[in-house]
Amino acid sequence: MNKPTWSIANLSNATLPSSQLKESPASPATFDQSLPALRPYPSKLFVETTTYCNLQCSMCMKQTMGSELKEGFLTMETFRALDPAFPTAESLVLSGIGEPLLCNRLEDFIRHARSRMPHASWIGFQSNGLLLDENRAISLLEAGLDRICISVDSVSPETFSTVREGGELKDIDRAFAALNSARKACGRPDFKIGIEFVIMRDNLHELPSVLSWAASRGANFAITSHLLPYDSSFVKNAAYEPNTEDAINLFESWQKRAEAEGIDMGDYFKTAFLRYSRTPEQERMVAFVQQMMDDARNREIFLNVELLLQRDPEWVTRVEKTFAEAQATADRLGLEIRLPAVAPRSDRACDFLEAGSVFVSWDGNVHPCYFLWHKYVCYFTERKKHVSTKSFGCLADEGIQEIWNSAPYREFREEVLRHEYPFCANCNLIPCEYLYCEEFEQDCYTNTVPCGDCFWCMGLFNCMS
Repeated sequence: MNKPTWSIANLSNATLPSSQLKESPASPATFDQSLPALRPYPSKLFVETTTYCNLQCSMCMKQTMGSELKEGFLTMETFRALDPAFPTAESLVLSGIGEPLLCNRLEDFIRHARSRMPHASWIGFQSNGLLLDENRAISLLEAGLDRICISVDSVSPETFSTVREGGELKDIDRAFAALNSARKACGRPDFKIGIEFVIMRDNLHELPSVLSWAASRGANFAITSHLLPYDSSFVKNAAYEPNTEDAINLFESWQKRAEAEGIDMGDYFKTAFLRYSRTPEQERMVAFVQQMMDDARNREIFLNVELLLQRDPEWVTRVEKTFAEAQATADRLGLEIRLPAVAPRSDRACDFLEAGSVFVSWDGNVHPCYFLWHKYVCYFTERKKHVSTKSFGCLADEGIQEIWNSAPYREFREEVLRHEYPFCANCNLIPCEYLYCEEFEQDCYTNTVPCGDCFWCMGLFNCMS
């Protein structure tokens, strides 16, 4: 693979941290062997029961070009291959790309795992709720289900039907009623009901009212997450700020200096190409921006000048205020809530892997995380990214403990734990031949883990965990 090259078309490449200007192997590190990711067994199990679904949500990867999903159901034989992992599992989430309630062995899976998992562990799944009636809810609770998370992206019937194509809000109302009845009928006050809300520009304003609506129907918790655009048409509906906190803070400090010195950075990219016909004022502005980029490089901050010049501070303030209102609403109603970051966090971490989680797809393949479980195309701003499946083995061929403790899988987890990867989302080297090729091999730091461009690693997405 060719290395990225510098060119006049990428004038702000000078903002790359100095550590990115050379290739070096990942530094050796000594890890605490008690870390969940390094235990001899996975602590959290995520198992996909099916890829079939009874909805056709336009924002789902199943409905977009570039995804390659094989349809199927998890078999009991494959599920039983996880038996060695159940005695030490803290949780089991029976969710994937499909709708778990379509699986007629769901209660069997729950019952089988419940009899083998520790008493303090829990079993749950996410659902669109359309197939929930009181009989099914009772069946699930009697099997040993501990929590369920229902997708609710709006309390407006019209908006809900648009987002969840094929579903209606009244179906969700019925599902909540069924779950509350089952909770009483089964004597399970400990059973938890939650909602998942996908944050978009179109529905951001509804978040506090959705929380109130859910709490009034017996919800105990809420998981909120930003939209992952699988199609370019959804990019503009993403509500998050694409620039990192560190980049924003540095840019704003230089912006104040620019205003004080009477410098307008707005025309930087147009002016930077006028190498032989710049006015003295334009020369001054270009030199100023170069100083800012040098400052970013010295501080090892990825600074995408183009994205920063395009940012909308008023929208960011609106998101922050809505999140604050949502948190206050949740606190007032006694609702546990997980909110994503407003902007990509600078100190990244893989909550999924670091918690000792493992993902098993319906066909028995074992994956390291949500990001790498299926093949699909997604977008960060206007950048098209190809994501390929990463599997370390199949339960039809090896045991879960053998796969988990294999050298390649352990080395992968250790490489993630080092956190020594670039911040690709704010890099100016566009297009990057390392990260935006169809098959990822390594990033510019020579890492073989694609964490430098992972939305979960940025803190923008939350999942049931």
